[in-house]
Amino acid sequence: MTKLLYFARMRQIIGKGEEEITLPAEVTTVNLLIDFLKKRDEAYAAAFADPRIIRAAINQAHAPLDASIAGAREIAFFPPVTGG
Repeated sequence: MTKLLYFARMRQIIGKGEEEITLPAEVTTVNLLIDFLKKRDEAYAAAFADPRIIRAAINQAHAPLDASIAGAREIAFFPPVTGG
């Protein structure tokens, strides 16, 4: 099982802040995970529609969308963080 966390806009669209799921063996990168999630239902498709505004963290460390998720216990998705 892998814990998925959703923050900000993504949490609002999907309707939950976290879930635990078993990922298919062919889902090996963050990009492939996003593709898998988008196929779940319309809310996920809307939340992940624009990859330019998606950031990810694997086990609490920022990761590029092409990063491997092998061995990940937790994957978080959030919008870009801005300073101010």
